[in-house]
Amino acid sequence: MYVAEVREREVFTTFLRLGSSSFGGPIAHLAYFRKTLVEERRWLDEAGYARIVAFCSVLPGPTSSQVGMLLGLVRGGPAGAFLAWLGFTAPSAILMALIAAGLGAASRDAPPWLGGLLGGLFAAAAAVVAQAVLGLARTLCTDRPTQTIGLAAAIVALALRPWPGLQWAPIALGAAAGALVLRGAELKTEPLPIGVPRAVSAAAAVLFAGLVSLTALSGSAAAAFVATVVRAGSLVFGGGHVVLPLLQALVRQGLIAERLFLAGYGAAQAMPGPLFSFASFLGYANRSPLHGAAGALAGIALIYLPSFALIFALAPVWNAVVRAPRAGAALRGANASVVGLLGAVLYDPIVVSLGGASPRVVIALAAFAAVAVWRVTPWIVVVGAAACGVLLRA
Repeated sequence: MYVAEVREREVFTTFLRLGSSSFGGPIAHLAYFRKTLVEERRWLDEAGYARIVAFCSVLPGPTSSQVGMLLGLVRGGPAGAFLAWLGFTAPSAILMALIAAGLGAASRDAPPWLGGLLGGLFAAAAAVVAQAVLGLARTLCTDRPTQTIGLAAAIVALALRPWPGLQWAPIALGAAAGALVLRGAELKTEPLPIGVPRAVSAAAAVLFAGLVSLTALSGSAAAAFVATVVRAGSLVFGGGHVVLPLLQALVRQGLIAERLFLAGYGAAQAMPGPLFSFASFLGYANRSPLHGAAGALAGIALIYLPSFALIFALAPVWNAVVRAPRAGAALRGANASVVGLLGAVLYDPIVVSLGGASPRVVIALAAFAAVAVWRVTPWIVVVGAAACGVLLRA
């Protein structure tokens, strides 16, 4: 019991720190997770982490939060899964609710240091993603066929930038290519490094079906809010910014002013942790009877519950599928595609957004050296990059 409590406390404090310092969106979050939990703390090996990322990447919902929850399950059991989500989500969710509470006042000009702060944080995210691309490429793209699949996935991902909801397509194509062209005894794969009892899986499937049924709710403002948030959590592929058009239904329904909606979405870009915490802002600020603190709690719970139910419902199915013939080859192709997808995101929007802003480029290079060469803890790099951004007005 004592060991379990220690591990649960470790899971919560670790993810609380990650939720307070992981800037840059879901791809950057995966890089932070890998650096902290695979390289430094060694909660699981590189292969196990890659299998979790591949599983969550093909499901609807917030990929980085799903990965974090499964990492918490690996380390601390069912309580660890919940504590990982709570620690990773709470900082940004609380901040977004507080921002919603404060936006009733007249808007004021942003302080002069804010742009530099955000520029420094963006440069830190660029460094972490670059380090993750190189590290995963060394592990998952080890020969010419997998390198070719990774490069092709990057090209496809860049071509699909105007359609962010198709982020899953390069991974699916990589899996198909792997099943067709990869050969060798080393292609035997292992299931996810977690175990989900069939009874739990069945209960999760029932919960997911029940939540999806809520998307048909109508007749009141509160019902419309619930239906919209659950629909966003159930149907979004790619996570992050892809959730925006689904949540914009609240504007069309008259539940929140467009200006306030966009102001909240802009504030969410400056938050650490998952972008889905925007639901906390909408829950607090919407005009339905379900608003304020209760609305913030409902929003954050309802946007996450469907995808979390789905990962526990489908984990046993995934474990059965990966034992099928050619499944190992398909998974290896999918993993190579994940590297390509990371590389595409590193180029656009990260490198492209750095542009000709030389202070940001200098900060990004220094942050990369700190992470990749000197092995500095990522959150320290983030804080240092933010401070440099303020000083240099990046």
